[in-house]
Amino acid sequence: MKELLNKWYKNHALIYKILLFLSTTFFIVYLFPKTGKFRYSFEKGKPWQSENLYAPFNFAVKKSQDEIDKERQEIEQNASVYFDVNPAVYTQIKSNYPKTYYELFGDSTGINNLNLYKRGEQLIDRLYTNGILDTDYPYAKDKPIALVASNTIEKRLEYGNLIEINQLRSYLEDYFGTSTSLDNRNKMISLFFDIVKPNVALSESLTTKTLEEELSQIALTRGSIDKDQLIISKGQVVEDEEYKILKSLRSEYESQVWNTANYNWVLFAYTLLVALTLLMLLLFLHKYRAEVFLNNTKVTFIFFNIALMILLTTLIINYDSQYIYVVPLCILPLVLKAFFDARLGLFAHVLTVLLLGFIVPNSYEYMFLQIIAGIVTILTVSELYKRANLFISVGQITLIYIIAYFAFFVIHEGQITSLKWETFGLFVLCGLATLFVQPLIYIYEKIFGLVSDVSLLELSDTNTKLLKQLSNEAPGTFHHSLNVANLAEASANEIGANAMLVRVGALYHDIGKMVNPTYFTENQSNGIDPHKELSNKESAKMIIDHVLNGIELAKKHNLPDRVIDFIRTHHGTSSVYYFYMKEKSNEEDTDIKEFSYPGPKPFSKETAILMMCDSVEAASKSLKEPTTTKLNDFVESIINKQMDNGQFLNANITFKEIQSIKKVLKHKLANIYHLRIEYPE
Repeated sequence: MKELLNKWYKNHALIYKILLFLSTTFFIVYLFPKTGKFRYSFEKGKPWQSENLYAPFNFAVKKSQDEIDKERQEIEQNASVYFDVNPAVYTQIKSNYPKTYYELFGDSTGINNLNLYKRGEQLIDRLYTNGILDTDYPYAKDKPIALVASNTIEKRLEYGNLIEINQLRSYLEDYFGTSTSLDNRNKMISLFFDIVKPNVALSESLTTKTLEEELSQIALTRGSIDKDQLIISKGQVVEDEEYKILKSLRSEYESQVWNTANYNWVLFAYTLLVALTLLMLLLFLHKYRAEVFLNNTKVTFIFFNIALMILLTTLIINYDSQYIYVVPLCILPLVLKAFFDARLGLFAHVLTVLLLGFIVPNSYEYMFLQIIAGIVTILTVSELYKRANLFISVGQITLIYIIAYFAFFVIHEGQITSLKWETFGLFVLCGLATLFVQPLIYIYEKIFGLVSDVSLLELSDTNTKLLKQLSNEAPGTFHHSLNVANLAEASANEIGANAMLVRVGALYHDIGKMVNPTYFTENQSNGIDPHKELSNKESAKMIIDHVLNGIELAKKHNLPDRVIDFIRTHHGTSSVYYFYMKEKSNEEDTDIKEFSYPGPKPFSKETAILMMCDSVEAASKSLKEPTTTKLNDFVESIINKQMDNGQFLNANITFKEIQSIKKVLKHKLANIYHLRIEYPE
């Protein structure tokens, strides 16, 4: 059990990477559509770019949603509305009419009175021939309706043939007209208002049920395509008919073929491809960015950003794929370049775009645009901490998007009259969203404990608490650090290293001297040397300890690890040579390890630059009557000695770059000492 725990502990970093790799793979696969991808891309009105396409199986051509909606609308307009008729109302009114009439007009049997009575009977028949509505309904007059009595359709007619209850007065007035005396007309109108009752009411349940039955009979397909039938030829323009057939084939292909038969195979294939892509990233880190690979936090950070970009893109596609270019994918290379380097940023960006190619429409066009934009991002964005640089770069990225999209559109369409100008607006929105990279970098710094050039700029301010303390407690060391920072920054610019990082490293590399400042020559005054009270070994230890003290102070003040690396490595494994030689003169068998710094040696261009500049600047104070020749020999001597001792073996720096740094240091020191060219006597 103990051995198992020991193995687990020794390999915990590798186990974590495996778990991270698997979880990221499954998460990305989960985001992908759970269907096979139809391998042809097509757009209405554009030429068919692939080979002749034959139907792989029999399938029905589906109607478009517009066609189905149109059919529904026609059915709803032409569908009959059903009204219930109550026959008892007519019978009751016919029987009540004589009594009511004679109560109003008396038993007079005059010819006029008899005619008026008969006209009233005829009016009742006319009113109830079709029926009287119980209320007004919002139907057009030509709306087809059906009158139902005892579950049997009695009559079919138009809605306008029914009499609405609010139209009864005008109907009665028109009927009796001027042929009837005013007195009789008013009496008859009053009579009919008393006896007439509605006999027709809307049957909502029957109307709804009948409409649903008719709608359910709408066919979702129109025609079919037989297996091996030619669907479209290469170069043929995708017209409306071909477009509908292709959409039907794609839908049938994805739903029927994949969901029912090969779902597990599709899932396995997606997992395999995503795993291979992420594996390529891990192999790249292992081979070319070992420092990043060994840091689980940094690997997690890279995987998190890739998964985040895929998640955002998937959400947009599920909402509406036409907005896909709003996703600021160029944030990925920007962020990775800010925290790591351009090469890693571009590599991760390309892999992310390849993964997104599975789910985006017009994948080739999308991948081309995004990869070109990513390359432009890497090439244009430098010194991200300068706000103007970011705005300029975002403008360039947006311009590249627009130019590339315009070119693709012209290639497909052959004209620009139907150009979708709103797509350019999406690219502008994408550019504006890319500006969010600044606050995003700040958030990432706090969450993952990383450091970017923006933070380095803040740390380079000499008014920070730690540098203020250094200038007050060890002013000589502070002045030395400023000089080293200037030399290191110039050297880094010369060979293309991270100038901001090396400047900050130089400013903080000697903060450990604040613990015992007077034990260092630059801080001694009045000729007092406390080393006279110590042995050579004690003096050497006091000087060597400034590295460890510096690391402790840096951690206490939450300096980033990238800055602490400069404190660790600025002396490498070199020795405190002065006290070593003094001790050796007293004791021949002195072990040089007791007078050597613990290391490690510089492991990057920036840390190697600091070691050179620190040694040269410190030792230059001992030069008496410096001349150009003396300075040149002096710089060559110090740096060559460091090379002979193997201090730069772990740093990825070349001989050519070291020669360039020597040249910069010679020039800068000549300026510091105000040297002129030595003229021959």
